Amino acid sequence: MAHEGDVSERLAQIASLFDARSIVAGPEVVDCTLSGGTETQCFSITLKNSLESSEMGPWCPGKLSDGADKGGIWVRDGKQYDVDGAFIENLATFYDDPEWQLFDEATGKVHVTDTRTACDQAARPDVAEAYHNYCVECRTEYMDEVVETTYVLPLVPVARQEAASGRTPPIPRGIAFNGVRFDAAAPQDAILAAHTLAPFDDCGGHVNLHVGYHYHGANGCSPAKENVAADAPMIGFAMDGYPILARLTGDEAEEAELDACSGHVGAGIGYHYHGNSAEKNEILGCFHGEIGCALDSPDAVCTADDGLPVDGRGGPCRSGAGPILHGRAGRGAGNRQLYAGEWQRCPVHPTCREVPA
Repeated sequence: MAHEGDVSERLAQIASLFDARSIVAGPEVVDCTLSGGTETQCFSITLKNSLESSEMGPWCPGKLSDGADKGGIWVRDGKQYDVDGAFIENLATFYDDPEWQLFDEATGKVHVTDTRTACDQAARPDVAEAYHNYCVECRTEYMDEVVETTYVLPLVPVARQEAASGRTPPIPRGIAFNGVRFDAAAPQDAILAAHTLAPFDDCGGHVNLHVGYHYHGANGCSPAKENVAADAPMIGFAMDGYPILARLTGDEAEEAELDACSGHVGAGIGYHYHGNSAEKNEILGCFHGEIGCALDSPDAVCTADDGLPVDGRGGPCRSGAGPILHGRAGRGAGNRQLYAGEWQRCPVHPTCREVPA
């Protein structure tokens, strides 16, 4: 372990990156086991979303005459589209499927999940039939309580032994400095199968009742910290402890020669990622390093190799007791599957992904 003074300085530097309103506890040094089996020391920090409700949304327009300012965005094949009234009206053509009908033809009113019950019934893998052909919009005020998550990330990142494949388990990708998680890709196939949309807001985020507000890309809304040694401002940490920097555009993006994980090595900062925008529906392509944990409880121990293969591609649920790993980012949810939260919860060990029947 580094000298105590060095560690204290490092923890203070980590704390200074985050919005103080987002920090519930920490950071502090804890022992941890990373996804590849490496036993090391991590920093543990418990966070909550520091955004005001007015800083999130909008998502679904209320009527066909609404412009882009009343709705969010949707992504398809790497392109971003404004979810305005005209987009809702044109969905049958957009997807070449006449079953799409998210509005009342007589009134032009868009079908929106505007209650907690509607959100709960629509934002799930088995969308209730009554909420097929709905624009799915959940709000933080529907949450039973403020979501708090303890992230345990390596103080010194450990590169994976095998080459990164571009395939990652359905776990958080990282954390932004306002306490909002960068999440895995939104499950668009499940969303579209019920003829529903679950738009992001212009920041690339939306809400579910278990994770709360979370990002699916880096659209330039989260806090950024300048670093003179880096080629872009830093916007967060990935789950393997490597820095996430703002996305590159134009010639900078071409010259950077990013790898499959959206990262590269830079002089003065070492390996780091550049977050993808929401149009990619995936802030990182994969993980360069061994990942830590996202825990429901600040008292849980991070053993990220429990139930997760060394190759980092996710694994089936394991029976028996064990620490909470890569779990739901909050308290009080049952063990049912999630939908826009990108989690499959399990009856016995509710924090790993569920094996398909």
